[in-house]
Amino acid sequence: MLHMLRSRAHPADFWGIALQDAPIILVIEDDRDLQMMVEDALRDGGYEPAIAGSGEEALTLLKAFRTKYSALVTDIRLLGRLDGWRVARGAREIDPSFPVLYITGGGGDEWPTRGVPDSVLLNKPFSPDELVAAVAKLLKNGAPA
Repeated sequence: MLHMLRSRAHPADFWGIALQDAPIILVIEDDRDLQMMVEDALRDGGYEPAIAGSGEEALTLLKAFRTKYSALVTDIRLLGRLDGWRVARGAREIDPSFPVLYITGGGGDEWPTRGVPDSVLLNKPFSPDELVAAVAKLLKNGAPA
């Protein structure tokens, strides 16, 4: 099941502007406060966040709707069976060039050996602007096919 927070109106919603052309970023973050910050930052940065409740849910969504999503933003340490490392590898099995941004408060030292190639790592705490810049860089550079 896809969980999306819709309680806060976006400025584009106020003016009746559709965000349908905005890149959809699949987000997995189990800290509710940080999840809300990530969602707001992405939306304010011109992206449409889609919140997955777990790594398993994210992979199910990617398998079913791969072309819907432009990138994955995942915490490394997640509740459930799959951590962010495994989710990113699963995403790359679905699409070898799928852009991946890891966000972490710990475990970043493992990124060179456990992270997927051409991914980006953003250490917590980070600002909304840093997150949006990292996603923009990831989407601009892409990942090799």
